[in-house]
Amino acid sequence: MDQVARYVYYLFALVAVASALVFVTRRSPVSAALWLVSTMFAIAGMYVLMDAQFVAAVQVLVYAGAIMVVFLFVVMLLNLGEATSTGPRLTLARVAGGGAAAGLLVVLVMAIWRMPVPSEAFSGAQAVAGGFGTLKAVGMTIFTRWLLPFEAVSLLLLVGMVGAVVVAKSRI
Repeated sequence: MDQVARYVYYLFALVAVASALVFVTRRSPVSAALWLVSTMFAIAGMYVLMDAQFVAAVQVLVYAGAIMVVFLFVVMLLNLGEATSTGPRLTLARVAGGGAAAGLLVVLVMAIWRMPVPSEAFSGAQAVAGGFGTLKAVGMTIFTRWLLPFEAVSLLLLVGMVGAVVVAKSRI
């Protein structure tokens, strides 16, 4: 990866982290979902720079597209408004959550600090096996080694859809 691509990768990483932080601080579920979409697009951009175009396309289609549509549909269906707090601002759960987040941040910083730096120029494509993330590599893996689990998941999804139709029809 050349120097410009390296800085673009870091820019996408910064956008992803910043969007994720804004996502967890929003009170409105709709605006939080939109910030999560921004995070998903930034991650997809990072995948493209690592020569994993298929993974990036799936990231956009599945997570930023379908999952967010379902999430927003549920938010609208439940008619969730802006969160209002009626209890005390500082509770034991919030203190424990803040402590856990601080601990995870320390572990993350230590892991990044001790990460070995490659002596050559930064290259996401060299760090993974050749063909990683390409359509051919993903197709060969899914339809040879993981065929049975892939079909089992598709059957489970079909059963879930039929169950949702049956439950929705019984309420009418």
